[in-house]
Amino acid sequence: NVCRPNALRTKTSSHFNLKETMALSVRGLPKLSTTKASKATRVVTRASMWYGPDRAKWLGPYSDNACPSYLKGEYPGDYGWDSAGLSADPETFAAYREAELIHARWAMLGALGCVGPELTGDSSLAPNPWFKQGALIFQDGGLDYLGNPSLVHAQSIVAVLACQVVLMGLAEAYRVNGGPAGEGLDKLHPGESFDPLGLADDPDTFAELKVKEIKNGRLAMFSMFGFYVQAIVTGKGPVENWQEHIADPWNINGFTEIFATKFTPN
Repeated sequence: NVCRPNALRTKTSSHFNLKETMALSVRGLPKLSTTKASKATRVVTRASMWYGPDRAKWLGPYSDNACPSYLKGEYPGDYGWDSAGLSADPETFAAYREAELIHARWAMLGALGCVGPELTGDSSLAPNPWFKQGALIFQDGGLDYLGNPSLVHAQSIVAVLACQVVLMGLAEAYRVNGGPAGEGLDKLHPGESFDPLGLADDPDTFAELKVKEIKNGRLAMFSMFGFYVQAIVTGKGPVENWQEHIADPWNINGFTEIFATKFTPN
């Protein structure tokens, strides 16, 4: 009889911990299995940094009264910041989430594409910053992708545009409506044939990868904005700007270049 209160306390404590663990199974965070308590605890420990009420927030320790009630940490990249109230309506919030993620993915590809022509080292590509690269298709002989005529020898801007529209249109149609790549897929994270490496097989890893994707995507969107400003102000690509800054950081930096007179890329 003496041991019964302790046993009851242990049972109650375990039940409370289980309910607390299951309560943190929110959108974007994997649903936790009651049969694998140790793994569930590990999932919550790692993912609670980015999901749920104890996640990292935009004002750090001063965020208690600065986060709106509708941002509960259910989605990756939610730091509780919406001072303009743009996400108060659930339908609008869902639309903004989709738009942000798609733009973030495009920005990551675009940022790589902007530095690529200056990093290839090929004589036909290196002299051209990203904003001049596409114009090479109009020169005699067209444009050889990566300087290799046997890879893609583009000679018609109309043909390139048509290929892009068809290929991207099919990919987006499959992503939204399903098709040969799978049916009933998540529009933002379809998986299945869109995940040939199986990166999302482990729900713990998947939840963390979602956070990494949106964080890197947001950084890429800022990077693309910087590339646009650099091209307008200096008329040069990001790699050349970086090389010049490294060579003479005191005289070539954001404070000195902002007063440049070259406002159109030449």
